[in-house]
Amino acid sequence: MERGEPSDDTDVMERVAARSAGAPVEWEADVVLRDGTVAHVRPITPDDADGIRQFHSRQSAESIYLRFFAPLRELSERDIHRFTHVDHHDRVALVATLDGEIIGIGRYDRIDPTSAEVAFNISDHYQGKGIGSVMLEHLAAIAQELGINRFVAEVLPQNRKMLTVFKEAGYEVKHHIEDGVVEVSFDISPTEKSKAVQLSREHRAESRSMRTILFPERVAIIGASRREESIGALVMRNILAAGYQGQLYPIHREAEHIQGVRAYPSIHDVPAPVDLAIIVVPAAQALDVVKDCGKAGVRALLVMSAGFAEAGEEGVRLQEKLRRRVRRAGMRIVGPNSFGLVNSDPSVRLNATLASVIPGPGRLGLFAQSGALGVAVLASAARRGLGISVFASAGNRVDVSGNDLMQYWIDDQETDTVGLYLESMGNPRKFSRIARHLATVKPVIVVSSGVSSFAAPPGHRTRVTNVPPQAFRALLRQAGVIRVENVHQLFDVAQLTLHQPLPRGDRVAIVGNSDALGALSASACLSWRLRVTHGPVSLPPQASAEEFAAALDAAFADPDVDSVVAAFIPPLVTQDEEVHAAVREVVAHHEKPCVATFLGMRGVGDGLSYEQGGVRRSVPAYSMPEDGIRALNAVTRYALWRQRDRGTPVSPVGIDRLRAESFIEACLAGSPQGRALTREEARELLGAYGIRVWPAVEVVGVDEAVAAADELTYPVILKSTSPVVRHQPGLVGVRGDLVDAEAVRDAHASLTQRLGPLGADRFVVQRMAVPGVSCVIRATEDPLFGPVVSFSVAGPPTELLGDVAHRIPPLTDVDVTDLIDGVKAAPLLSGHRGSAPVHRAALADLIARLSVLADNHPELASVELNPVNAWTGGVDVLGAEVVVRPALVRKDPGRRRMT
Repeated sequence: MERGEPSDDTDVMERVAARSAGAPVEWEADVVLRDGTVAHVRPITPDDADGIRQFHSRQSAESIYLRFFAPLRELSERDIHRFTHVDHHDRVALVATLDGEIIGIGRYDRIDPTSAEVAFNISDHYQGKGIGSVMLEHLAAIAQELGINRFVAEVLPQNRKMLTVFKEAGYEVKHHIEDGVVEVSFDISPTEKSKAVQLSREHRAESRSMRTILFPERVAIIGASRREESIGALVMRNILAAGYQGQLYPIHREAEHIQGVRAYPSIHDVPAPVDLAIIVVPAAQALDVVKDCGKAGVRALLVMSAGFAEAGEEGVRLQEKLRRRVRRAGMRIVGPNSFGLVNSDPSVRLNATLASVIPGPGRLGLFAQSGALGVAVLASAARRGLGISVFASAGNRVDVSGNDLMQYWIDDQETDTVGLYLESMGNPRKFSRIARHLATVKPVIVVSSGVSSFAAPPGHRTRVTNVPPQAFRALLRQAGVIRVENVHQLFDVAQLTLHQPLPRGDRVAIVGNSDALGALSASACLSWRLRVTHGPVSLPPQASAEEFAAALDAAFADPDVDSVVAAFIPPLVTQDEEVHAAVREVVAHHEKPCVATFLGMRGVGDGLSYEQGGVRRSVPAYSMPEDGIRALNAVTRYALWRQRDRGTPVSPVGIDRLRAESFIEACLAGSPQGRALTREEARELLGAYGIRVWPAVEVVGVDEAVAAADELTYPVILKSTSPVVRHQPGLVGVRGDLVDAEAVRDAHASLTQRLGPLGADRFVVQRMAVPGVSCVIRATEDPLFGPVVSFSVAGPPTELLGDVAHRIPPLTDVDVTDLIDGVKAAPLLSGHRGSAPVHRAALADLIARLSVLADNHPELASVELNPVNAWTGGVDVLGAEVVVRPALVRKDPGRRRMT
């Protein structure tokens, strides 16, 4: 190591110093800047004194004056101490670093309980990269956590850049000029506008970083070899064979030329800055190569080398060092253990994969994680004749993931459909919001085999999860994602979305020339909840091509039809090609989707291709009707999702977040490992969010039970709190409609005698609720998903049948409605068999309040409202159990950070 050069563990030392200084670990984050490079944001530490001096010494006189309102060429020791010593509560300071160098500083000082003065100082050499905006987002999020809801700042009028940062953040900014200084103030509580600005900036930055990887003008291959059988040689052959349009630089210590291309001894000898370096050296050499790439200004890496976390514990340590070194240098990385990248854009034509044969250019974007699945995905696309726009394999996914590619595909005009093969997921909350954004403009198809169980393949960095597979499926539905079970189904759906218009509804026509195929098709439609409104029409075996065309045209012209299923067997007097032509010609004249099966007929080939409105399309043909109908159902559900109102984020009134935060903090003060709250503590916490829990008095002995009943007013119920009795079916441990003291005494005697040791005289007395539907509403903080809200109807539907619906906050009003309707027992809420329907609005409001509570407070390990009595006049929360623990660090904490 050169003298003065930071070690691999310098960034780790910085983080340890920040944590030892009392700063929460969740304040640290790697972020993508406006130009696609990566910076690290962390709390300031006393060890940053020299870094602050160096930062200040590099600043221009103008920048110093704009920050300090005075020409301070040097900072005093007193200033340095004040800047670097903060309490992380009333005084908070963050630094942004790149390669260990401080490039930005943001801080606030509390001036009263709810407001603070904020200030920023951005390096002259890094202005224009959005560092100020990132620092403001992070400081605002931290301030809110600590009870501050308003920022003020003093800015000189000529400091237009800082005024712009405040103005463009999406807050309602007020200005006041006094003594030649602009006094700025704004509320930092998130608004729809400020959240939209933040997400838009994140999207643009991450999309830009992906464009650097996918559209490199200069590519270096580090590990290029003269041995034809080597991986480096194979990758280089594939790049050359695809006709890469940029400059290619093979790196080899000795060779002057490789495959006819001039080689260079090291990355430092390349005559121009490299956009993408492809690394195919052994894993043990990769760290030194990455360090050289960072020094040479390489912007991104594709690491195809294996031998990292998938190879065992030593590989795990090596991979973590690789990640830290790449992040420290401000680069993005695909891999390690990646199968490679493809971009078929004519201006790029990059095939940086191990596959010599890839699908032709097209409009399907594909992402896979492991190399083996990358081979399968590309091979399947080629067999189907589906062209691709972009393909990427994340390998061990140490950095770039499907989330990043989805950010790019949102705006990519060359991609119409996106397919993702996910073996694991590192940040479901971020995946959900990005996928929802992407799905509003183009179909997103996800193969989720392995993800539902979250048994991550070796090498994948992820967290354990405690949620059931249904929660992951709910997340996909919530985001509008089309979930399929395998690669075969992925391309079944992609064929339809790429080549046919989206259906307007779920009404289907079936046309064929076989009664058996027609019945099979109708049965498949019904099983997928598609409505057959036309047919099945079965033509006679001797039907002519004109009769085929007429039957199909009538189906398409039917106003009660949204999609058409065509299922044919070889006709007796008509040529197969004539049937194909009839289908093609009719479909081309209608804007409704069609799926076809030509069972036993000669090859379709390209005979079903046609042009419609200047767009080249084709009728997707499936081996069996069930395959096509399964795909049609998936696309129909997606189309209906796109047509739906997305709803508005729930925002219940009467919430006191600060009161709840203070109460949770007090509960954890004496129990650092966490604990279950008492009944009264749970009532007080939930009351801060407008959730009123009915009082229930714990009693020992019959006299206490009578006294409690007298206080609560009659009628009351008496119920056992024994955990053994509680989950038995029926009303084993409950006596209701107790109208006076004598009834309470009789009930107590009856329960004590019946329960015996099980009851152990453990009872509560509670006021009797009106008849209704008993429900269970839960919120659980999961290590991977964050908060998960669940709803079910109490009793056997929940305990025996697992009839539970899940959603991931933040929720919209539509999400809440879907959650309630998502259980099979939902008809019980709507007046089943003559009973009165429940108050849906009150039930939805209760769920909304719990979802916001869970989203705001990660310290809530679990909250269970059980039972919730839903009835015509409202909802009554009769019981609540709350467990608090130190907050887990959420993967998507409400401020920009990389996955």
